[in-house]
Amino acid sequence: MSSNFFAMVNRMKNINRWALMQNNKTENIAEHSHSVAVIAHALAVIGNKKFDKNYDAQKVALLALYHDTTEVITGDMPTPVKYYNDEIQNVYKDIEHIAGCRLLSMLPEEFRQDYEPFFEHKDEDKELWKLVKAADKISALIKCIEENRMGNKEFDIALSAQEQKIAEIELDEVKYFVENFLPAFYLTLDEHTK
Repeated sequence: MSSNFFAMVNRMKNINRWALMQNNKTENIAEHSHSVAVIAHALAVIGNKKFDKNYDAQKVALLALYHDTTEVITGDMPTPVKYYNDEIQNVYKDIEHIAGCRLLSMLPEEFRQDYEPFFEHKDEDKELWKLVKAADKISALIKCIEENRMGNKEFDIALSAQEQKIAEIELDEVKYFVENFLPAFYLTLDEHTK
C-alpha cells in the first residue's frame, strides 16, 4: 500500500510565510516549523528546570514540528485575514481541521493514532499547545527582528506588534526566554562573535 502522507509533509518547504509583506529573505513553513520546534522545546526545558514543571519536552517539539502541516493543503493564510473577525477565524479553524483529517487519512490505518495528536488538539496536551503557541509567536518576532536588522522598514509595525504580543504572554518560561535568550537575536553576527 502506498501512502502520500510524507510526500505531502515534505511540501511544507513550498509554502512561504509572510506573503503580504516584502521580505529580504523568504521563510517557508518547514523553516518556521523547525524554529518553533526548537523554541517550544526550549520553553519546556526552561519550565522543567527553572519552574518545577513536568512538561514532555520531546512531545512539545513534535507538536511544534507539525503545527502548520495542514498548510500544505490550505496554504498560509495571512494573519490580518485569518484573525479579521471571529467568523473568519472559526471557519479557518474548521478548514484546518478538515485538512488535518485529510492528511491523517493518507496514512495507513495502523499509524494514524501516532500522528493524530499533531492534528487533533487533545485536552491532555493543552499545556504543551500553549508552549507551541508561544513559540510560534516568538518565532514570528524573530523573523521581524531579522527583517528589521536588514533594514526592511516593511516589518517595523509587525516588529512592535509581535513584541507586544510576547509581552502579554503570561508564562514564566516565555518571560525567562525573552530575558535570557531573545536579546541575542537583535545582534549582528560580529556582535555574537566578539
